[in-house]
Amino acid sequence: MVHLCSSHDLLDAVRSGASGPELREIELPARFRAAFTRKDEVGIFDGRADKDVRRSLHVGEVDMPELAPDECVVAVMSAAINFNTVWSAIFEPVPTFAFLERFGRQGRHGARHDLPYHVLGSDGAGVVVRTGPGVRRWKAGDKVVLSPSYVDEQDHGSYDDGMMSESQLAWGFETNFGSLGEFCVVKANQLIRKPAHLTWEEAGASTLCAATAYRMLVGRHGARMKQGDIVLVWGATGGLGSYATQLVRNGGGIPVAVVSSEEKAELVRSQGCEHVINRTDLDLGEQGLRHPKAGRILGETIRRLVGEDPGIVFEYLGHETFGASVYVAGRGGKIVTCGSSTGYRHEYDNRFLWMRLKSIIGSHGFNYHEAVETNRLIALGMLHPTVSTVFPLDEAPQATRAVQTNQHVGKVAVLCAATAEGQGVDDPARRDRLAGHLNRYRR
Repeated sequence: MVHLCSSHDLLDAVRSGASGPELREIELPARFRAAFTRKDEVGIFDGRADKDVRRSLHVGEVDMPELAPDECVVAVMSAAINFNTVWSAIFEPVPTFAFLERFGRQGRHGARHDLPYHVLGSDGAGVVVRTGPGVRRWKAGDKVVLSPSYVDEQDHGSYDDGMMSESQLAWGFETNFGSLGEFCVVKANQLIRKPAHLTWEEAGASTLCAATAYRMLVGRHGARMKQGDIVLVWGATGGLGSYATQLVRNGGGIPVAVVSSEEKAELVRSQGCEHVINRTDLDLGEQGLRHPKAGRILGETIRRLVGEDPGIVFEYLGHETFGASVYVAGRGGKIVTCGSSTGYRHEYDNRFLWMRLKSIIGSHGFNYHEAVETNRLIALGMLHPTVSTVFPLDEAPQATRAVQTNQHVGKVAVLCAATAEGQGVDDPARRDRLAGHLNRYRR
């Protein structure tokens, strides 16, 4: 039952390190602060070239939802901005309220999500403060990272691969009550133990991008990278690319990173990536990577660097790069794609696909096991967060604008219930050992 009280009572207890039993004794607030879009503003960007998300994202109080039996309430210490938050805030390619309406037809607990506002956010970390009666493995007081893969464990498809379930959803994008608030509601099978050496902002900003890259490159559903594979990584200092580069090096592959400035080139070299291409040096003119000869020019550059064509192309930019990606992949190579941030309609010369026996692998998100494995690598210090900038919750619209306009590298974090950066570290000794890796992306 939800009781009337201030959100500060419970949040203050979380911040002070209260025990699980102590947290359960404090009433849940009826309302809390969060970042959300409004259904009555769908269409405000019609006819506008610049769809500035600062107009559509609001920060204010929302209602605490009723808890389902298999769910938990988490006090969100920190969240992160992903491109799906940008899509939600510009109401494209479809308004996410359409997802909430469809979900709302799935019974009583689904109906909770169909609201005139949508609390966004698909990455986060925090402290469990309530568990539903069906939750067995988690308890109040647990420090957790939140996986955005929302899977119905009663759907048979989820037992082979959660992403093959017809009912799989992206939490905070296709569901309500996401991470950009003081509290969020998650299913128990979204929780992962927080890596003890990370701050809240670091722990809450990795899972979506890092686990997506893990599935694309390492997991059995992706490219199945092996030792010695040459992997072309587009946008190597972006949210996805910054983790892809690390995963390739960890697995014995050879990353070839594509970036857009010398500053970014130096950043990716500091991660141990020897082969870096600044695409502004490719002399492609105004057409850029859509130039008819872009693939040939890029391919020649890659061969000069590493002596052969890439066996894997890590692709998520879409319209601008896809034609070149298909061209440069070597004979029998794989183009693994998880998105299209520069446009969904791709053009490529199919001769270079079929005649050289290449394949395109579609990859979407990740399953729970892949999310846990990714965070295990982070906890071991084999994969490092790439947070560059941290905003307070009140500035979540500006944080989203930074991602929308590509004015960032790595990940953009948002402090929700945490009061300052640097909080949440439980293993300072390990942090000291890894210190040289943890702040590489900080500006």
